[in-house]
Amino acid sequence: MHLQTLTLESPLLYHVPSSHSIPFQNPSLTTLSIFPPISTKRRPNSIFCCKGVGVSAPNPQNGSVSDWKLRSPGVRCIDVATLGNLCVDIVLNVPQLPPPSLEARKAYMDQLSASPPDKKCWEAGGNCNMAIAAARLGLNCVTIGHVGNEIYGRFLLDVLHDEGVAMVGMSEDTGIVDIPSASYETLLCWVLVDPLQRHGFCSRADFSKEPAFSWMNKLSGEVKMAIKQAKILFCNGYGFDELSPGLIVSALEYAAEVGTSIFFDPGPRGKSLSSGTPEEQRALSYFLRMSDVLLLTSDEAESLTGIGNPIIAGEELLRKGLRTKWVIVKMGSRGSILVTKSSISCAPAFKVNVSDTVGCGDSFVAAVAFGFIHNMPKVNTLTIANAVGAATAMGCGAGRNVATLKRVIELIKASDLNEDDAFWNELLNQNVNTEKITFLSRSIINGSNNRMCHVDLQKVISELLPKLEYSQLEGTVPS
Repeated sequence: MHLQTLTLESPLLYHVPSSHSIPFQNPSLTTLSIFPPISTKRRPNSIFCCKGVGVSAPNPQNGSVSDWKLRSPGVRCIDVATLGNLCVDIVLNVPQLPPPSLEARKAYMDQLSASPPDKKCWEAGGNCNMAIAAARLGLNCVTIGHVGNEIYGRFLLDVLHDEGVAMVGMSEDTGIVDIPSASYETLLCWVLVDPLQRHGFCSRADFSKEPAFSWMNKLSGEVKMAIKQAKILFCNGYGFDELSPGLIVSALEYAAEVGTSIFFDPGPRGKSLSSGTPEEQRALSYFLRMSDVLLLTSDEAESLTGIGNPIIAGEELLRKGLRTKWVIVKMGSRGSILVTKSSISCAPAFKVNVSDTVGCGDSFVAAVAFGFIHNMPKVNTLTIANAVGAATAMGCGAGRNVATLKRVIELIKASDLNEDDAFWNELLNQNVNTEKITFLSRSIINGSNNRMCHVDLQKVISELLPKLEYSQLEGTVPS
């Protein structure tokens, strides 16, 4: 992929846990000449974390500079910024998953981490999955978070650089001198796979009452600038493993203040946050009220609302939200639902041979952001999100293994929906209050059935493919 650099109005540095900050610049990237020159000094395995956050924008394949408009401070040049949850996944095949008791799991993890495993087992994890998937769709992405200045941190930043994802470091001089050096290290997540392909996860955050980077206590100017110039700030529940609830809420408050849309996926942590410390409960409540888009599985929606029907659960979350525009419920092989205050959109999933479900939800979120930013019809947004999630499931693992644009296009063209009329009819007939229901279907149905409006899959595909194919050829997506 050919890249150019878009420079933000305010210089942003990636902070490493040392006595000074080091700006990194990839000399193969083109910097718009109106801005002051940037040092091209690099360390080995340097990263795409530039002075003046280098927001990667794909260039046409002929290598010429795209006709990008210079943006004023009020114009948003970042499509998606992710907050926290940056980690390196260590993916290992094990004879059995770790024992359930906390003490036994800690001993198990300590044994695994006694020496660095083979680098072929390393993969970018956490919010890197969403950022990489979004970048592959042509979105300009920045990750906000912390990684250490060691082999795992350098690996993670190299992966982000190669995928065209910029990074803004959250580290600041705290003035505290007694912080253990381990507290600055990159967070590792051990992804353990047993012979039956079941997954187990553990990290050092599982064994501490405090977030891994609890020494962070405020947002830097650089982080605020990245949030301000982003169209979307994405957060998930695992961010609470790294950052304090107060720090996360301050990022949300700032995003709301400057008009950045907030996406939140609580994930499995939603349940524990709802019964966690008072600070965690307040933070979760704030997320649920202030997010523009909520993304949950059907189990997570039921856990947070006590309502089994995912549509009615979505309507309840909308009712309680102050800013909430969309509630999206992911239902795996069934498909997905998008609920607004005036409509329901439903899209069955694509049929694929599933190899691994890790990273599918993150990839799904990336495609929802794509549809949201490009103001696509809601059923089109669900269709591309289902396709990107399914394309990731066809691979093995997340990080660099998430869906490629080529695979997404092939899957959409195949048009093989997992339609289950009995399931959808039962779901939609359970006291759903919304008057307008849009349903993606392979069959063209004339007229409507009560409130149901069927949308032809081929029509949706004809609208999606030009954008995606243009992106594949030119490296960017037209608005």
